[in-house]
Amino acid sequence: MTEPKIGILTRELETANRLTAAFDGAMQVVRYDKPELVVSYVLKDQPQALILDFRVPSRGGHLEDRIIESILAGLPSCQLAILTAEPCPETIERRIACHALDRFKEPVDWDRLLTFLHTATGASVAPPQAPAVTRVFEHSPLRESAELSVLEGMTRRFETNTPRMRQMLSELEIAASHDVTILLIGETGSGKTFLSRLIHEISPRRNHPFLPVACGALPSELIESEMFGHVKGAFTSAHADKDGKFLAAGQGSILLDEIDVLELEQQVKLLRVIETGDFEPVGSNHTMRSQARLVVASNLELEPLVEEGRFRPDLYYRLNMLKFEVLPLRKRQPDIIPLADKFLRQLCDKHKIQIQRVDESFYEALLNYPWPGNVRELENVIQRSVIYCRDGELTPKHLPQHIVLGQAGPANDAGVNLNSGRLTRTQALSPRLGMQIALTEQEIIQQALSKNNQSRTHAARQLGISRVTLYNKMKKYGIKKGK
Repeated sequence: MTEPKIGILTRELETANRLTAAFDGAMQVVRYDKPELVVSYVLKDQPQALILDFRVPSRGGHLEDRIIESILAGLPSCQLAILTAEPCPETIERRIACHALDRFKEPVDWDRLLTFLHTATGASVAPPQAPAVTRVFEHSPLRESAELSVLEGMTRRFETNTPRMRQMLSELEIAASHDVTILLIGETGSGKTFLSRLIHEISPRRNHPFLPVACGALPSELIESEMFGHVKGAFTSAHADKDGKFLAAGQGSILLDEIDVLELEQQVKLLRVIETGDFEPVGSNHTMRSQARLVVASNLELEPLVEEGRFRPDLYYRLNMLKFEVLPLRKRQPDIIPLADKFLRQLCDKHKIQIQRVDESFYEALLNYPWPGNVRELENVIQRSVIYCRDGELTPKHLPQHIVLGQAGPANDAGVNLNSGRLTRTQALSPRLGMQIALTEQEIIQQALSKNNQSRTHAARQLGISRVTLYNKMKKYGIKKGK
């Protein structure tokens, strides 16, 4: 006899695990996590019953409506259960009512859902199991007052409860649908690369390549070759012709990250590509045309660079028309707990570790820390906590000590002040203004060197000082020489 099969479309792994445990091997549970592909998978797998988790619908519920319609038409024998929140988009409400589908509102009545699945498949049901992660911070006023905004692509999803970020997502969705250059400004680790890929996935170019160029990680002389390509013999190591990203991307999208490191003459060539699409590979007189869409990113505001003569005004005004600020995590407090929960689910699954409970003080420690490394730092901290958790309960003891104490080190980006008016312990012990200024200058120099791969030349250029001045300041503060 063929084993009964049910499918579940959900991004929450613990929901699928809960169903698997409830049927204790009496039924095959297949989880789908990509709404845009679920119809083709369901028609191939042909489950007897399908749960569609639409508690967080996308863009008015139109995608969800099409999914229901396609499955009803392609697999009419499949029994559908729809999970929804309140309020539910009218498009989903109407579809459920027209076809008299079984609807389960949040919070889900698991006993009723399991009974539905038993009736649909005939499989025996075990008592409902508790989910893998219980979030005791669920009823925080911070979370209840927030309104979730979602931007969803083919492989990734950006969620926010922060009002300024909700507005940004709304405008970004509109910009992504048009053939325009987009500028993202935000600190290192705040999610610019993630958003860039998402912009590509929700744009008409989604079926073409997405190619990133990490300008800050490349020597200045190689950036042009990476962007525009080169011909054989153009420079010493050019042993063969090479297509640059502007040609290789075809009709796809290109991300130029850390655009602020481009030399002025490179900025001229970039402006020409943006305006006309034309460029020449390094060492060639043959003009080529790019059809790619451009997303540029920087962890520095560009206007001060224009005032310092380090960024061309014409390129700045061209980019600034569609500029989006990606807020640092410390200014996205309503997003910290949801992001932590998301990473918890992913990392528990990755490391095969069960977390039954998360103590409220664990979340409080996350909320009280300023996150100089932003979302990337939060993910790393959650991973550390998960792998060191041995008793199934996350508490502050699983966090690094500086997180619990709220003591942040220097930010990734020069000029970022995490103290917000409060003195560090070292500064508090020294009342002299000169000492405080020296400490700040030393940190900025160290950050500039780190960002520029210890190159004194590039660090001095970023700081707007001469190489000799930088060398003298490094000697003054005892900073180890770069290259």
